[in-house]
Amino acid sequence: MNKKSLLLLVVTVLFCCCGYAQQPTFNGVVKLDVRESTPDWKPYIRKKAPEGSPNVLFILYDDTGLAAWSPYGGRISMPSMDKLAADGITYTQWHTVSLCSPTRSCLNTGRNHNLNGMGTITEGANGFPGYSCQLPEQTATMAQILQQNGWSTFWLGKDHNVPETDLSAGANKSQWPLQQGYDRFYGFIGGETNQFYPDLTEDNHAIEQPYGPEKGYHLSKDLADQAIKMLSDQKSANPSKPWFMWFCPGANHAPHQAPKDYIAKYKGKFDDGYDAYRKWVLPRMIEKGILPKGTKLTEFNPMSQDQANPGDFVRPWNTLSADEKKLFSRLCEVYAAFSEYTDVQIGRIIDHLKASGQYENTLILYAADNGASGEGSPNGSVNENKFFNGYPDDLAENMKMIDDLGGPDTYEHYPTGWASAFSTPFKMFKRYSNYSGGTADPLVISWPKGIKARGEIRNQYHHAVDIVPTVLEICGLEMPKVFKGVDQYPLSGVSMKYTFDAKPDAPTQKHVQYYTMLGTRAIWQDGWKAVAVHAPLTGVGKFDQDKWELYHTDVDRSESVDLAQKNPEKLEALKKLYMEEALKNNALPLDDRPAVVQAGIERPTEEAVRDSYTYYPHTSQVPEAVAVNIRGKSYKIVANVEIKENNASGVIFAHGSRFGGHSLFIKDHKLYYVYNFLGITEQQLVSTESVKPGKYTFGMEFAKEKSGDHKESIGPAKLYINDKQVGNNTMKAQVGKFTLVGDGLCVGYDSGDPVSKLYPSSSKFEGGTISFVTVSTGKEQYLDLEREAARAFSKE
Repeated sequence: MNKKSLLLLVVTVLFCCCGYAQQPTFNGVVKLDVRESTPDWKPYIRKKAPEGSPNVLFILYDDTGLAAWSPYGGRISMPSMDKLAADGITYTQWHTVSLCSPTRSCLNTGRNHNLNGMGTITEGANGFPGYSCQLPEQTATMAQILQQNGWSTFWLGKDHNVPETDLSAGANKSQWPLQQGYDRFYGFIGGETNQFYPDLTEDNHAIEQPYGPEKGYHLSKDLADQAIKMLSDQKSANPSKPWFMWFCPGANHAPHQAPKDYIAKYKGKFDDGYDAYRKWVLPRMIEKGILPKGTKLTEFNPMSQDQANPGDFVRPWNTLSADEKKLFSRLCEVYAAFSEYTDVQIGRIIDHLKASGQYENTLILYAADNGASGEGSPNGSVNENKFFNGYPDDLAENMKMIDDLGGPDTYEHYPTGWASAFSTPFKMFKRYSNYSGGTADPLVISWPKGIKARGEIRNQYHHAVDIVPTVLEICGLEMPKVFKGVDQYPLSGVSMKYTFDAKPDAPTQKHVQYYTMLGTRAIWQDGWKAVAVHAPLTGVGKFDQDKWELYHTDVDRSESVDLAQKNPEKLEALKKLYMEEALKNNALPLDDRPAVVQAGIERPTEEAVRDSYTYYPHTSQVPEAVAVNIRGKSYKIVANVEIKENNASGVIFAHGSRFGGHSLFIKDHKLYYVYNFLGITEQQLVSTESVKPGKYTFGMEFAKEKSGDHKESIGPAKLYINDKQVGNNTMKAQVGKFTLVGDGLCVGYDSGDPVSKLYPSSSKFEGGTISFVTVSTGKEQYLDLEREAARAFSKE
């Protein structure tokens, strides 16, 4: 063999070993010299979407019942949605899963929520296949399919489908948007966030908000700005590509926050109360064709005392005091303002599509992910973190804040009565998958180029799992049977495209849908529905003893007449069908345990739980879910800091916000520690000595001695400079999280909403350097070792 032939053989072997020669579609010629070789680009040309393919804009609100919005007869003005409804179709029987993460998984994959492993919100993962809260490889997302077939893909706003254990900067990101088929992401990861001080993520990393509320910042506006920018960028570089955008604002999830001028628009509009609202809105819904004539109102509190969750009780309006009525009305005004303001921002996106010539061929879906939220308890709250800490709101204190409601100083949620009102005419609200109050949601679809109907109603019964099949059919695509080498679960839903040209009451092409959430369950089949009477999060169990009800929803839309005794054979057949669907979809075991129990489940993490956590400056904030847990414990904080300038100041350590958190900082030459207890009081430790230039170990320790009336921790707190105690006080600490998601742990600054009023937002540490901050909840001697090491540093 001559030298040239030998070299050619080596090159060929190398190509084979690297995998290139194994690609069967390569039809070029490979020789030793590129000038004697022939390229073939075909294997590397990505798929293009078919000519004329539509863009897809899916707008998804949170926590909104069927009776809230103007297109459905509600009192909340939604001008952008009204225009889309006039340009398309309004659906009257579209359903969800009754909770956000599970519904969103259905909308993302087209499979039932338990098949997606999303049997509950991510904070409730319990280690069973239907409740792992991790999308399995068998459930490719719609974004992945569109992306591979030539669509640009964008996700803005809320993503509540990332496991809690995967929220830190160094965690596994396989469940994050960019790894789930989205080219770009801008929003927040978790169930909720402060609308004035959001916890923002861009693509795969945390970022700070671009400007503050003092300059007009609100998350809904920011998301619309970013959406328009993404679409403009895409059309500037790739004008021929269609796009898919999932736009998920924080609205209408708590905290309800909105600009003052929008809140003022609703002044007095809910003073008649939630009882009156239900009676007012039902005839309007019937007049609009949303509900059939003769639809009856159901009762506010349909479950007996021994069946109900006390936190879901509704207090009749006529039993409230004058102050309670005033407060409850204002809480609702803020909710309405939040909803309309966000809709107006969405209108800016629609206007951009019209101005850029994209509107006619954009399929727009406008929906909500579950019923109105009853998580505000019977009395509502100016800081919903009190609810999650088992700490009751005080009416007198709340009344003092009535003029601040909806602004940066409140983190509010309306009472259960409004959740029931906005879920008219159905029983119950969010979290209840058995009754339609938790699952019946608004959906408007507009596509001027593809839908001839204008301003029409559709009464066909459909569900969240039907969205993916609909979009794929419109785009001329199918969900593959194998994706990235993995056999895929079949789609759970059916396409709704047939409804575009159907008559309002044409037969429904969907036949079965099961419902399961937090121990509640139901089954719908061809216009009949069986319902198990069980409240979520009660911890009662005994599911085999639940009473079942039967409703003929084709003639009784509000589920007001129980036919179980009249038609026991039908009920038994549906109960059997429920078990078949539950087993097929991994919906068992049922779990109705209280939220505090589910939140306390130990879940596998990449990092073992430890006694001591060390954090460093110049890093992203650590999310609440993975930050050191000091809840209900004694704890200590040690910080090694070098003061270089006389005027050194700023935050050394902060965790939480003005609605609950703690912070170690320097101000006016003094060392401060503030524990903000649920936004009610700022408990302070202030050093008796001034801090001058030099190397220091700053520290504080809290020793839990007892629990208070609401399980809060109570005990002495001490402040240290080096080994000298320079301050002490008796303090109480929260037993629950500072926030559900946001305002994480920071070193060298306080991200977003500051813990203390003693310093402004950010308050970056200046005039010195921070080496590290250690927070310990463990063994006494372990912290002593840390402190000795810190002292050694200070004596270098």
